Amino acid sequence: MTEKNPMGEIVIDKVVVNIGVGQAGERLARAEKVLEMLTNHKPVTTHAKKTLRDFNIRKGLEIGKKVTLRRQEAEDFVNRALFARDRKIPAYSFDRQGNAHFGIPDYTDMEKMKYDPDIGIFGFDVSVVLKRRGGYRLQRRRVQSKHVPRRIRITPEEATEFMVSKFNINLVR
Repeated sequence: MTEKNPMGEIVIDKVVVNIGVGQAGERLARAEKVLEMLTNHKPVTTHAKKTLRDFNIRKGLEIGKKVTLRRQEAEDFVNRALFARDRKIPAYSFDRQGNAHFGIPDYTDMEKMKYDPDIGIFGFDVSVVLKRRGGYRLQRRRVQSKHVPRRIRITPEEATEFMVSKFNINLVR
């Protein structure tokens, strides 16, 4: 019986919580308030990458807010978010890199969150980025940075297996 390599173990790299408002102003400020209530972190503003005349969006316009969580905070937030989804995620929520993405239609679905009439109803997106414990440094190191080989990458099947075992989710097909 061979020992498993501990550096090949799959872990959560980060969790990104995002609210896309599509416009600057009061709605953006309320979205910031929602993210602060959910994560206890100060959100960062996201900007439009290109101009879309149909939606009245110009390049560089502030259109959303996001928060990045790491380590134990990330794990706790994913647990709370999955509780709001009744621990069900569709199979198409996993991309080719093995990351999971899902949305929550209303922030009041999260436990211990109450409706605030000053804020209104806001939904948000959750992106769970997975990595191997010893893996993706290859891309980010300064000296001899390289592409990540196939054996280090995470497949969607491995990601679903990790999420099912770690968070006890039900995969909806």
